[in-house]
Amino acid sequence: MAEWFLFLPQVRLGIPDIVARARAAETAGFDGIALIDHLEPPGASHQGIWEAMTLATWVAAQTERLSIGHLVLCDAFRHPAVLAKEAVTLAAASGNRFELGLGWGSWPREFDRFGLADGDDPPARVARLDRTLGLIRQYWGEADTDGVIQEPRPERRIPLVLGGTGKKTMDLVRRHADWWNVPSHQLDRLPELLPTVGDVRVSVQQMVGFIAAGTDREEVTAASTRRFGHLGTGLVCGDAQELSRHFAGLTAQGVERFYVWFADFAQPTTLAAFAENVIACHT
Repeated sequence: MAEWFLFLPQVRLGIPDIVARARAAETAGFDGIALIDHLEPPGASHQGIWEAMTLATWVAAQTERLSIGHLVLCDAFRHPAVLAKEAVTLAAASGNRFELGLGWGSWPREFDRFGLADGDDPPARVARLDRTLGLIRQYWGEADTDGVIQEPRPERRIPLVLGGTGKKTMDLVRRHADWWNVPSHQLDRLPELLPTVGDVRVSVQQMVGFIAAGTDREEVTAASTRRFGHLGTGLVCGDAQELSRHFAGLTAQGVERFYVWFADFAQPTTLAAFAENVIACHT
């Protein structure tokens, strides 16, 4: 049975609005929620964005059941020892609902704007992420090493989520990840790469223009395309039946989790209708 997460970038929304959507998703039957991690919204530096770990902690405190995570935290923003400690603390505080999504940075411009190292050097960023992943498992007492171990250790294994489809990223996925996430604009790589990840579980990030009952198909499709048409195959528009077929096709390929990114900024009514008419068809 597939898992369903709300993907909710914390842009153009107040914190109370984000909490309201998290609670609506929980009530509707979603399994989790994922935020993003940037110092400024990619391509929209004039807009604001809330800090990722602080907001995740607040959302965890305002919900009871949802898994909490990110697609994905940027490795360069936090020292590995600090990130490992933050993850253990949030996992314990939330009743083991936290998952650690981590990446090497998808928006090099913010590296330059905020003076972060290795902004224009992808190989260096990948090497750094590889080192970070090894250190985190060491700090958690999970690696076969005599290195430093932090206390307290995780009560349970904290899942590691890595995303991307590049050759070096896929090597990290196979060696470190519990979950591999396929970004919304790279779904065409799924059939090629899915057989290569072994026991790593597979998720898909999917942008959705949901044509709920009583809404106008042309209006929903046009608005979704204006906002997210640049994602290409990462955007799918359809009614409940069409979306159910789409997700069923991905499930048949081996996808076990969907991060659903709604074009209408996840209105609570949309979350309820999607859960009732799409998620319910896959339970």
